[in-house]
Amino acid sequence: MQPLHILLLIGAYFGVLLLISYFTGKNSDNDAFFKANRQSPWYVVAFGMIGASLSGVTFISVPGWVEASQFSYMQVVLGYILGYAVIGTVLLPLYYRLNLTSIYTYLETRFGSYSYKTGASFFLLSRVVGASFRLFLVANVLQSILFDALAVPFWVTVIITILLIWLYTFKSGIKTIVWTDTLQTLFMLIAVGVAIYYVSSDLGVDGSKLLGYVLDSDLSKLFFFDDFKSANYFWKQFFSGAFIAIVMTGLDQDMMQKNLTCRNLKDAQKNIFWFTIVLTIVNFIFLGLGLLLTQYASQNGIDAHKDQLFPIIATQSELGFGIAVFFILGLIAAAYSSADSALTSLTTSFSIDILDIEKKYTPADQIKTRKKIHILFSILLMLVIIAFKYIIKDESVIAKLFVFAGYTYGPLLGLYAFGLFTKLQVKDKWVPVIAILSPILSYIISLNSLIWFGFEFGFFILILNGLLTFLGLILIRRKQN
Repeated sequence: MQPLHILLLIGAYFGVLLLISYFTGKNSDNDAFFKANRQSPWYVVAFGMIGASLSGVTFISVPGWVEASQFSYMQVVLGYILGYAVIGTVLLPLYYRLNLTSIYTYLETRFGSYSYKTGASFFLLSRVVGASFRLFLVANVLQSILFDALAVPFWVTVIITILLIWLYTFKSGIKTIVWTDTLQTLFMLIAVGVAIYYVSSDLGVDGSKLLGYVLDSDLSKLFFFDDFKSANYFWKQFFSGAFIAIVMTGLDQDMMQKNLTCRNLKDAQKNIFWFTIVLTIVNFIFLGLGLLLTQYASQNGIDAHKDQLFPIIATQSELGFGIAVFFILGLIAAAYSSADSALTSLTTSFSIDILDIEKKYTPADQIKTRKKIHILFSILLMLVIIAFKYIIKDESVIAKLFVFAGYTYGPLLGLYAFGLFTKLQVKDKWVPVIAILSPILSYIISLNSLIWFGFEFGFFILILNGLLTFLGLILIRRKQN
C-alpha cells in the first residue's frame, strides 16, 4: 500500500468526522460539551462505547497476545460481566440520583473537598497516561507504515494526530463523540471481520468450520486452574477483570460521561446491559483473529510477534490491498474512538472538579475557560506521547496499561467502596496521604511477591491497591459522637 493511498484514506476518514462535528456542533454550549444535553439514544451510546473500550491497544495488542498467553485474556473479559453488573445496579443509580456532571462530585458529598480533589486528580493522571499509551501505539504504527516513508519525524506525527482530534471535539465535546464513536466502532469491527476473512481463506479454513478450527487449536486454551500462583490463574484474572471493569468504566469519567448523556437511568442501564454482551463477543473475536494471525505467520515464515503481528501481516504480507485498507481504517478508528473521549473527559474533569467553573465562573467565562483547558490538555498529551517514545520498548502495551491502571485506579476503588459500603466518616485532609501511600505499598509488595509469597499478582494488583486504600481510610476514620 502506497503512502499516498494511506494519506487519502486518512483524509477522507477525518473529513467524515469533521462533517459529523459540524452538524452536532450547532448552537453548542457547555451543557452540550459535558453532557450532550442528556439527549443521546442509549443504543447509540452502547455501540459507540465498544470502540472506546477496545481502543487501538486492543486492536493491535490482544491479537498479538495469543501466541504467548493463548486465550487467557478471556478470563479477564468474563470478569468484566460481573463488573458491569455492579456498574448498572449500583453506580449508575447513584450518579443519576445525584444528577452529576463529573462522577467525582460524589466524593465531595460523601467525604469532603480533599477526597473530591484526590479522586479527580487520580483520574486525570490515569487518563493522561492511559490515553497517551493508546495513542503512542497507533502513532508508532502510522510512523512505520506511512510517515517514515515521507521522512516525517515522530513528533510531527504526534502533533498531527492530536490536532485532528482537537479539530472535531473542541466545539461540542461529548455530543459529537457519542456519534463519531458509533462510526468508528463500525469501521473497527468491519476491519476485524475483513482480516479474519482474508487470513482464514489463505489458511484454507472454510467459514462454516472457522469456529471449530479456533476451538480445536492448542492456542485457544481459555481456562487456567493449574497454578494459583500464576498470573494466568482463572480466579485471579476473573476477579481482576471484574474490578478493572468497575474502576476503568464505572469510576472513570471518560466512560461514564457517555452513559450520563442518556435520557434517563433506565436507558443508561439498557446501554450497559447490551454493551456487556457485545463487548464479550467482540473480545473473543479479537482473540480468534490473533490465533489466525499467529498460525498464518508460522506457516509463512513471518517473524512478527506481539504488537507487530497484526500490522506487519496486514500491510506487508501477500494477502492483498483490501486487508491493508481496512486495517488502516480500523486502526485509526480504534485509536480515535478512545482518544477523543479521553481529551473531552480530561477537559470536563479539570473544568468541573479542579477549577469548579460551574460555581465560580459566569456562563461566558465558563466556555472560554473550557476551550483553553481543551487546548492545554491537547498539548499535554502531545508531550507525554513523545516522552513514551523513549520509555516503552519491549513489553506489550496493553499489559503496561492495565498494570499502571492497577496503581492509579486502586485509590478510587478504595474510596468508592468505603463510601458506598460503610457509613463511616474520615478525616478528609488525610485522604490524599492514604491515596498516595497505597500505590507505593502495592508496588513494593508486588515487586517482592514472588520472593515473599511465591505469588505473582498480575492484574490482581488493582484489588490489593484498593484494599490498602480501604484499610487506610479505616485508620483515619472520624470517631462517631
